[in-house]
Amino acid sequence: MTNHAHVLIVIAGDPQIRLRDVADKTGITERAAQRIVSDLVDAGYLTRTRHGRRNRYSVNASAPVNHPLLSDVKVGSLIGLAA
Repeated sequence: MTNHAHVLIVIAGDPQIRLRDVADKTGITERAAQRIVSDLVDAGYLTRTRHGRRNRYSVNASAPVNHPLLSDVKVGSLIGLAA
């Protein structure tokens, strides 16, 4: 799986997780985690909401996976397989 998929799965498991913790759990730098989360928000896979000093994320489970071999698969199904 890609780092984008790893980050998405980690955030789905803990919507209030800090990016530092996402980076630790996925084995990437914090800056890479920030970039990936921004990519996922821009692509419509995640929604970011500010709560005080922290962010809360929600996963768009009905979004289609953007890969030719997985065109019929939804993000929610991918997360379910990983869990």
